[in-house]
Amino acid sequence: MPSKIEKKQAAAKLRKPPRDFSYTQNRELSWLRFDNRVLDEAFDESVPLFERLKFVSIFESNLDEFLMVRVGGLSDLAELKKQPVDNKSNMTASEQVEAVVAKLPGLLDRWESIFKSIEGKLDALGVHRARVDSLTPEERTFVTRYFQAYVSPVISPLVIDPRHPFPNLRNGALYLACGLDGVTDEESLLGLIEIPASMNRVVEIPSPTGTYSYILLEDVILACLDSCFGSYKPLDRALIRVTRNADIDPDGEGVEEEEDYRQHMKRILKKRLRLQPVVLAVSGSLEKQTLKTIRKALELSRRSVFTCDIPLNLGYVFGIEGKIPEHLRNELLFTPFKPQPNPTIDMTRSIREQVLQHDKLLFYPYEAMNPFLDLVHEAAYDPECISLRITLYRVAKQSRLCESLIDAAENGKEVTVLMELRARFDEQNNIEWAERLEEAGCTVIYGSEGFKCHSKICQLTYREGMALTRLTLLGTGNFNEKTAKLYSDFMLMTAHPGIGEDANLFFRNLSLGNLRGDYRFLGVAPVGLKPLIMRGLDREIQRALVGEPARVFFKLNSLTDREVIDKIAEASCAGVRVDMIIRGISCLKPGVPGKTENVHVRSIVGRFLEHARVYAFGVDSDMIYLSSADMMTRNTEHRVEIAFPVLDPTCRALVHKYMGMQLRDNVKARSLTSDGTWVPVERKEGEKPFNSQEALLERAYRNAEAAAQQRAQEKERVAEKAIQSELEHEAAVEPVAEPEAVVAPPVAEPEPVEEPEAVVEAVAEPVVETEPVTAAAPEPQPAAPVVQQVQATVIEPEPAPEPQPEPQVAKPTSETSARREKPAGKTKAIERHRPGRVRMGLGLIGLGLKTLITGKTK
Repeated sequence: MPSKIEKKQAAAKLRKPPRDFSYTQNRELSWLRFDNRVLDEAFDESVPLFERLKFVSIFESNLDEFLMVRVGGLSDLAELKKQPVDNKSNMTASEQVEAVVAKLPGLLDRWESIFKSIEGKLDALGVHRARVDSLTPEERTFVTRYFQAYVSPVISPLVIDPRHPFPNLRNGALYLACGLDGVTDEESLLGLIEIPASMNRVVEIPSPTGTYSYILLEDVILACLDSCFGSYKPLDRALIRVTRNADIDPDGEGVEEEEDYRQHMKRILKKRLRLQPVVLAVSGSLEKQTLKTIRKALELSRRSVFTCDIPLNLGYVFGIEGKIPEHLRNELLFTPFKPQPNPTIDMTRSIREQVLQHDKLLFYPYEAMNPFLDLVHEAAYDPECISLRITLYRVAKQSRLCESLIDAAENGKEVTVLMELRARFDEQNNIEWAERLEEAGCTVIYGSEGFKCHSKICQLTYREGMALTRLTLLGTGNFNEKTAKLYSDFMLMTAHPGIGEDANLFFRNLSLGNLRGDYRFLGVAPVGLKPLIMRGLDREIQRALVGEPARVFFKLNSLTDREVIDKIAEASCAGVRVDMIIRGISCLKPGVPGKTENVHVRSIVGRFLEHARVYAFGVDSDMIYLSSADMMTRNTEHRVEIAFPVLDPTCRALVHKYMGMQLRDNVKARSLTSDGTWVPVERKEGEKPFNSQEALLERAYRNAEAAAQQRAQEKERVAEKAIQSELEHEAAVEPVAEPEAVVAPPVAEPEPVEEPEAVVEAVAEPVVETEPVTAAAPEPQPAAPVVQQVQATVIEPEPAPEPQPEPQVAKPTSETSARREKPAGKTKAIERHRPGRVRMGLGLIGLGLKTLITGKTK
């Protein structure tokens, strides 16, 4: 029998080979580099000044969420005796926390310095934030009166002593902390005041015309702090904010028997406010003993305390944007824009009819979400629509979409909504909408245990006679009217029967809790999405190995899935060119010799949040998928996600065009180096600056204007044709012989000519620039193929049926029209008119009298 040593040796041979970490990097450190890239926009002087301040705020809010979710979760894992090891960096949880904490001071110093610089420049222009130590006598009088009238009745100062234990500091809330000098020989005490969240944080103070001055609510309290604690005198003062662990698993907490899932989620949200603190932020100056008291009460180490000299929680800056004086707005803000109409869609016609004719592709925020919203609203009142089904992940607080779903349910439609209550930090809003939808009669279901439903899909079903037709709407981003104006996303609107059948099966499986459905056209996680990606990569690898050109393109938010990373590296070694646009985390390092030499990674951070996911395979991009999923293990294995093919040639060419424009970006784009850092894209000599987001904005305005002009011109042509037809008819019925013998009666006016429905569509289509991206783009982007000449490919699909032209039904010809269409040679000079109503009535009366008298009917 084999010994124990021999058994261990045999088991070691069966183990997987050791991982190669030469071309991968840690996820958390990669994320910090991304947030630093966001902060770069605050340093970019080409960005309007107040917009730079907003990027400073975005950096902070990103970091807060990162600390709550990622560092909070790692801190829990660091408490385990046997810690898991990261498969991209070989670091334990505690090593990752230490690495993150070591990077934070440098980032926070950079954040603080640029905030002070921008605020100083705004102050010089007339947008002024008043500080406690620099209030003028007039400002101090105003602040004191405001405090006494509005703030003092609301706040509840608290003295911490043995009889008043340290309270629970809510996650993310602002508190004023101070040491207090007691009236007796007691040791110094601690005073706390919670900044009331129910009050406006920004308080406008009187200022000269053409300027705007304000003070923050916490500074109002600070200015009057001496009067808050009675006989106790404040010795020091600072604003503090606790960031707690928010990485709580709703499913791991367990749903109690007979408990409604909404009630379970409400309980989870309350628990999140009291989880273990991760970081303490301090703005101001506290004595060592005061800070130590707070830190020990929160059970935090010294390294988890960060101090600064600027306000905490900069979310207030978005609220003062509307207060900026009018004469400064053009200088301080981006030029206002409005999402434009999609040039291929005529909003004066039925959206349903247009989608039945051709697939439609919307590209937010450059194009408006209105076609989708109008289509759902149409369906709510369309007697032929029998059901609406949709998945919702993040919903706007004021949602026109949800109102339409409520209308549909109240109109007797079958409305099914899968509402994902576990969408982090949107749980409360989703709970409230779920309750409203259910009250209106919608069937509301929730995601499966352990698997968030992150897919974005809606299906409308219509009954036409005995036939059913389905419109399927699939997106890369949320069905959210607010984010559709800020996030860059695609939405495909299609009547493709194969995709419709898959979508119908998807909703059926969701209602049954079945996550292992078999689909022909859709790649559905957690089972079918990653294999689809792997087969696409394998196909390109095989092409490269036999000497054929091979290429893969990905546009993602993040890349962390180790299996996908290794497959991309394998493709690179085989000679496949891999181009990627990754906004955030990239655990793959490109350009590593012998590993990822053929991989090129870019990132675009600008005015809009890049959020779309695109997977394209082949030099001619014959296989293009759009998706809600990033290449992260949580998306590919632990969520319900959908990747959907783009089969319509025009839509495919549009995707290719847009992605080609982003690969050309040399203003907001950055390249990822082999050491995992981002650097500006180098411009070739003579190459002009190209900002893809601004170019896409200009393109949307240009296309919308051209489409509107062409539709107007077409309507004019139709009107002119109608007038010409009328003139020809009048000429045809004029007397041609003996006009003096008989006077012709007046000719009846012709019936109005209706505009053909196909006119607008035929005119609108050519407006879109569907030409494929050429090879003029500078390296490292590859030459773009001519997409329109390539048939779309999917993974083992049923052949897409050829679109059948709609039968042209001839309209019945009226007697008047028939007379008008007679050859001119057979038309009489004077035609006898049919008897009018009065004459016909008199004739009938006479006939009746004659019958009564003679007894004859003839």
